[in-house]
Amino acid sequence: MNSSARDIKPAVVSKQAEEVINGVSTQVVCSAFSNHILVVVTQYGKMGTLVSVTPNVVSGDIGTPSLTTKVLLGPDEPVIHVCAKHLVTFVSQESKNKPILLALALKDKSVDTIKLLKDIIKSCQVW
Repeated sequence: MNSSARDIKPAVVSKQAEEVINGVSTQVVCSAFSNHILVVVTQYGKMGTLVSVTPNVVSGDIGTPSLTTKVLLGPDEPVIHVCAKHLVTFVSQESKNKPILLALALKDKSVDTIKLLKDIIKSCQVW
């Protein structure tokens, strides 16, 4: 195999993890596309609610951009927006403000679960 064939990066890079949180099997998959990051967090084995998390970058602003959440599929409930922002704010910041597509299907949306999920998402870093 020549060196140029080894230097080709896959179009999509993904990592996944599975842990039991409070007795519930939980899967996380993170995939990096050229213009978005996909994060799937599920305790049901399906994608669930699909949320777009977009940074609002103001030209010349050196602060941390605010994030806009928009439910694309599924129930549009306030708790979904709160969970989405808490779970993937650091992903957007660490990926140089790429937009995030978050698929969320949780039985347990407690603060403790969200904190544990953030650690699992960090372990699947592809950005």
